[in-house]
Amino acid sequence: MKITEVKVWLVEGVKYNWTLLKIYTDTGHTGVGESTNWPGSQIVEAATRELGERIIGLDPMRTDFIWTKLYRDLNWVGPYGASMCAISGIDMALLDLKGKVLGVPMYELLGGQYRTEIPLYANYWFVGGGHNTEDYVRQAKIVKEAGFSGLKFDPFAHTNYFYGEDLSTELTLTRTQQDLAFNISKAVRDAIGPDMDMMIETHAMLNFKVAVAMAERLAALDIAWFEEPAGPESTKTLRAFRERIDPKVSICVGERHYTRYGIRDVLESYVADVIMPDITRCGGPSEMKRMATMAEAYNVLVAPHNPNGPLSTLASSHVCASIPNFFRQEFIFNDVPWRDEVISHPLNIKNGKLIISDRPGLGVDLVESEMEKHPGIRKHREGYYI
Repeated sequence: MKITEVKVWLVEGVKYNWTLLKIYTDTGHTGVGESTNWPGSQIVEAATRELGERIIGLDPMRTDFIWTKLYRDLNWVGPYGASMCAISGIDMALLDLKGKVLGVPMYELLGGQYRTEIPLYANYWFVGGGHNTEDYVRQAKIVKEAGFSGLKFDPFAHTNYFYGEDLSTELTLTRTQQDLAFNISKAVRDAIGPDMDMMIETHAMLNFKVAVAMAERLAALDIAWFEEPAGPESTKTLRAFRERIDPKVSICVGERHYTRYGIRDVLESYVADVIMPDITRCGGPSEMKRMATMAEAYNVLVAPHNPNGPLSTLASSHVCASIPNFFRQEFIFNDVPWRDEVISHPLNIKNGKLIISDRPGLGVDLVESEMEKHPGIRKHREGYYI
């Protein structure tokens, strides 16, 4: 069996474009994948096309060989970023293809399942209102009523991620902004009750002084984690943060730590209780499984980052099914209405859980006609990250 073609589509998502792909072979077998990242989705799209050309003629069943070849060949332009997103999507599509050839779900290729019902936590649930306690409370109750056991939000109003625009150049918050963030968080905690997990996101957009102060205040709300108090550049900074804050506040990082090599120092430094690799960035399902196994050795939980398209959601769930140290998987609560139309079978979400089918591979195919109805956004649009 040989790979004959790789097609790539840029599809409009709720906040940014999805990069979706399909691998074709000379035997008629196919596999689908996703390499979504932003901003710069067109860079990721181009990288996916480029790497797709490089695997033409290879045996698609040699999934680990192809991963290693692409990683080593592209290491000259840097081991992470757009090239790793492309590798991630290709790895996903190859495992989907292999599962369809062998007639087994993807989780069987990752060691078999511990579970097939994957608990989700909701993100992007707060977009139907303003940055105030009343609107957050109203929407948090909707998430709870839908059966979700956790939710995440950025109470610091980081709605524009572009430096020098809405963000303070020194990444600080005024006392009024700090008080509002705490009051919103407390109101949400009161609304959802003590048994529902509440994750606090910072997007690594607080300076060290403010991040420490807010982690200390929010500790009283029994938060499930304080996410990305610092960027991925320095584990020593995370270690310093860990030593400054209340020990009952868990730290979660990982969406910008790519591959097992990128997460190793975090684990060896014991700075995070939970890691959140993103399957369309970290190296795909194969690499996320390896990262999870490494984390297990340090008694660290895994909660995949997943604000992406439907294939990312499905592939992440198959990894979650196959690991013992799983915590929660992220899920976009308010998504575009065509999310389930671009795939051949809709996501099966019941009471805040994703139910994995036993269909081969990821269990779905891409619907090209539906994707073409929603082409990716290629020019500036207010509030959209192209």
